[in-house]
This record gives sequence, structure tokens and C-alpha cells, in this order.
Amino acid sequence: MYFNSEKMAKTIGRLAEKTPEVSETVSGLLVKKVFTYQIMAPDDLHVLSQLSTANISQRITIAYSGAFGVLKHRLKQMFESVESLPDEESEGLAFCVHEWLIVKYELEKHISLHWISDPFSDMVSDSVVALVLNISREIPKVVVES
Repeated sequence: MYFNSEKMAKTIGRLAEKTPEVSETVSGLLVKKVFTYQIMAPDDLHVLSQLSTANISQRITIAYSGAFGVLKHRLKQMFESVESLPDEESEGLAFCVHEWLIVKYELEKHISLHWISDPFSDMVSDSVVALVLNISREIPKVVVES
């Protein structure tokens, strides 16, 4: 036996304030509760349902003994948006990549990456980590003899 049933979803919250025109796309979150479907704006999720959202802030610290300027130069070659940031703690040695990822020079030859997790930011941070590890591997070891 084959049962063909239509599924209907109600728009609620801010999405229900305006009636869409014919063939106009409605964008929102589809929430299923038991056998009912509702479409709502992401901002209405915590108000109109018992669900909530959260942002995940990530940080990673990597050993890096090279010059911070070299890292910034390599990142500018890779990404189109690398901006310096004023930062009192790291004495101005911080910059932002694509307005999503903050790279800071930490004490004792380390850098730290800070970002709010989403697919794009995670991809950028993975690229920066790979670049830092590659640069660290390329740095020649110099021994001073006296």
C-alpha cells in the first residue's frame, strides 16, 4: 500500500507578519513537533519553541618560532583580507583574517587563533594552522658558534 500525504507547514513569528507573493521564496527554520511543521525565523527559535541556539568560540595555540611579519605576509598572499588589530596585551602583534579569525602573537614563541565556529571560519582556521605548521617546518635551524 502506498499513502501519499501532503505535508503543510505554518509560518509563525516574524515570517508570518508578511504574506509572501506567488513564487516568492520563504527562508527560515523548519521545526517538526509531533506531526506538525512550523517555519520560523532563526531569531524566533528560542521564543516560539523550547529549542535554543549557541555560538561556539574556539581557540587554538600553536608553537611558532618564526617572525610574525613572515606569517602575516604569507597570509596576505593566501587571503585577500588580512587587517592589523590594535591589541594592548600582545603589543600590537595581532591581526584579523576575513573578519572572522583573530591571530595573536603570544609570549614564548606561540601564536593563538580565535574564532566563532561556523563552516567558513573553521575552514579558514584549518588553512592558517596548516600554513603555520608548514612555515615552522621550513625555518632553517641556525647554530651560533663562538
